[in-house]
Amino acid sequence: MDHVVASNRVAWERASQKHIREYDELLASARDADTQLFPRERELLAPLLADRPVVAHFQSGHGLDDIALVKAGAAHVVGVDYSTVAVDAAQRRADELGVDCRYIVSEVPGVPLDDASADLVYTGKGALIWMRDIDAWARDVARVVRPGGHLFVYEAHPAVPLWTWDEDEPRIRPDRSYFAQSHMNDTYPANGAQEWQWTLGQIVTAISQAGLQLQVLEEYAEPFWRPQDDTNAAAWSGRLPNSYALLAQKPL
Repeated sequence: MDHVVASNRVAWERASQKHIREYDELLASARDADTQLFPRERELLAPLLADRPVVAHFQSGHGLDDIALVKAGAAHVVGVDYSTVAVDAAQRRADELGVDCRYIVSEVPGVPLDDASADLVYTGKGALIWMRDIDAWARDVARVVRPGGHLFVYEAHPAVPLWTWDEDEPRIRPDRSYFAQSHMNDTYPANGAQEWQWTLGQIVTAISQAGLQLQVLEEYAEPFWRPQDDTNAAAWSGRLPNSYALLAQKPL
């Protein structure tokens, strides 16, 4: 783990204390599984979850999505995250609810899962911005997923770092570029964390070169995350891309 990744891990460990402070609220949210996956996520995942897949969730965070995936049909979810705080809280919630989820502390890529051990790799919602090597990430996905299995990503659109949070009209931040390699995070989790930027073309190309076949790529105006205050940025009003879904399959 290089110094930048190590620094990001420290920032994420600090930010993950939120999962401890809000444990009861998150537990209550986990009980209401229907609210954890976006409606379009549920639609795209429904045919896959109908087959009771084994799911690997790269960068699983608080784990609420994992509980929702099991309740929606997944046979079992293995969550992987490099935050010990997040993993411990997620495992405690899953155990308390009696949901078949298991968590591992590990950096991604380099997850300690066997080759071809998952029917579905699920990820996103603030995951890919921490990937310093998008090609290595895609190869790890392709290694873990079984032939005929799938990768599903629901993530912030790569253009999101450009948008200001002005409420009167959308603007582009003068300190950001769509084609920059990285930028310093100044929202959540902040603490000096460095985010890497990957264009939509780079992400799709990495997945394709890893041997997965693209099936769905959709862009949405609605962001997957908003700050927990009264901020209502004009960039979220329907004119700009703020999130996307991607589904790819590993050939038999």
